[in-house]
Amino acid sequence: MHAILLAITPDAEKVIEAAGRTAYQSLDRISDEPVVEAEKGKTVRVFHGGFAPVGKTVKPGDTLRAGGETWTARRAWRNSADRFIRMLIGNGHLSVLEHASATIRLTGVSRSLTHQLVRHRMASFTQQSQRYVNEETFGFVEPPSVAANPESHEAFVDFMERSREVYHRLQEMGVRNEDARFVLPNAVESEIVVTANFREWRHLIEMRGESGAQWEIRRAAGVILGILREQAPSVFYDLEWDEQKETVVRK
Repeated sequence: MHAILLAITPDAEKVIEAAGRTAYQSLDRISDEPVVEAEKGKTVRVFHGGFAPVGKTVKPGDTLRAGGETWTARRAWRNSADRFIRMLIGNGHLSVLEHASATIRLTGVSRSLTHQLVRHRMASFTQQSQRYVNEETFGFVEPPSVAANPESHEAFVDFMERSREVYHRLQEMGVRNEDARFVLPNAVESEIVVTANFREWRHLIEMRGESGAQWEIRRAAGVILGILREQAPSVFYDLEWDEQKETVVRK
C-alpha cells in the first residue's frame, strides 16, 4: 500500500484561519509570530509575539520576558493559526475546515478497500477502471489472517490463479474486459484518487481508523493521517496512529 499526496490547498491553515476569523471579525489577530499563554501570579495573558527570548520554541514552564515583566508559559502555539484552529476543533466548529482540501492517490490496495472508501459521499473519487484496463496480470492483496496459515495461504493463492486463468480464457473467447471482470475477486489490486476537504478527511480517518474497522482500510487511514499531519499539523493535531494497536486514536 502506498499513499501519494497529489495536491493540497496552499497555505491551508492560513486559509482556514482567515475564513474562521471572518466570522469573528478578528482578522487583525492573524500573526506568524508564536503565541504563548503565560501567567504571573494570578494574572494570565496571551502574548502574540513580542516576548523574549526571541526565536526560542516555548514550552509550558518556560520563563519569558514581556512588557518588562517576567512570565511563566502555560501553553504555546506555533502561530495564531495553530491556536485558532485548535480552538475551532475543540469547540466543534468543524465547518470552517471545509475551506481546505487535499487529493491523495492510493495504490496497492484491494477492491475490497475501495468499495468501502467510495461510500464516503462528501469526497470525490477516480478509480482504476476494470472496464478498460486489462487485468490479466493483476496483483492482489492477501489478508494477514490468510497468509499466517500455510493451508489457507495455498488455497487463497490457488484461487487467485484460477480466477486469472478463467479471466484470460474469457478474453480468448472474445469476451470484453468489462464482462470478463465479473470473475475477478475483491482481492485484486486497484488504484484510486480521493479528494476531500479537511473536515471530511478527519471524519474518514476517525471512522476508518477505529478498532472495529477492517484491517486494510484501517491501515490506509493511518497512512493518510501521517501525510496530512505533516502538511496541516494543527488540523490533525488530536489524531494519532497507534502503531501497536494499528488504530487511529484521539489524544
